[in-house]
Amino acid sequence: MKSKPSFSRLAIALAALSAFVTSLTAADAPLVKTGTKVAFLGDSITQGGASHPGGYVRLVESGLKAAGINIVAIPAGISGHKSNDMLARLDKDVISKTPDVMTLSCGVNDVWHGPRGVELDAYKKNITEIVDRAQKAGIQVVILTSTLIGPKLDDANNTKAKAYNEFLRDLAKERKLPVADLNADMIEAQSKDAPGGGKVNVTTDGVHMNYLGNLMMAKGVLKSFGLSSADLAKAEASWQTIPDAVTVTAKAKLSLKQMEALEAYAAKQKKSVDAVIAEMLQAAVAGAVK
Repeated sequence: MKSKPSFSRLAIALAALSAFVTSLTAADAPLVKTGTKVAFLGDSITQGGASHPGGYVRLVESGLKAAGINIVAIPAGISGHKSNDMLARLDKDVISKTPDVMTLSCGVNDVWHGPRGVELDAYKKNITEIVDRAQKAGIQVVILTSTLIGPKLDDANNTKAKAYNEFLRDLAKERKLPVADLNADMIEAQSKDAPGGGKVNVTTDGVHMNYLGNLMMAKGVLKSFGLSSADLAKAEASWQTIPDAVTVTAKAKLSLKQMEALEAYAAKQKKSVDAVIAEMLQAAVAGAVK
């Protein structure tokens, strides 16, 4: 006859089971919660992402709010900065502000700036030190792969950037860091057909994000934070009605919902959005001077 397990053994088994269930729950929980301080370290893409309501940093912030999570955002993007610049100002712009989480977006300028850029070996050293210092300060690092440099995947810059992005993916895997693979997301986004013909474009100039690029980046970051599909849907719905999220002209700004309606109208006319806007402006001016 088998002996019954002792109370102590049963308690140990139950405690182990509880710990296991808790670890599963923690793994499924978002990386951020209300009150979490999130620093966004980067270059002009990140600086621009924090400068207006439709920028990716602000979309991350408002998207989380729609999901019931109110973070404290710490914008830390500076135009033109490369990995050496970010390393030099890490303490001042990030660590001294005691964030809980830091997103790291770096690589475009290291490649794009050519002779003034940062070669791969030095880039690896700089990024590794940024991660080391942040982790030593108790900051959870989230790696963002760099976005494309121009639309052609096989041009010199994007070919060179592949090794930089592979390093970021490998480092994240080695350190068990969350990754927003924005490079892959951008390739996918720009492979789709645009409503008015041609391919979707997510930048204003081949590098800096337009409203579609900011949406793409924000969704990538929120996914890396571990948001559920239901919370992502809440975030995307909330973005539709943000005032002034899309800059159409210097003095005309629309919500995403309004911009989508304008794009749909332009597609029906088989014209570009720019052409439709130009026609509307011309008609308005002609009507005003009659």
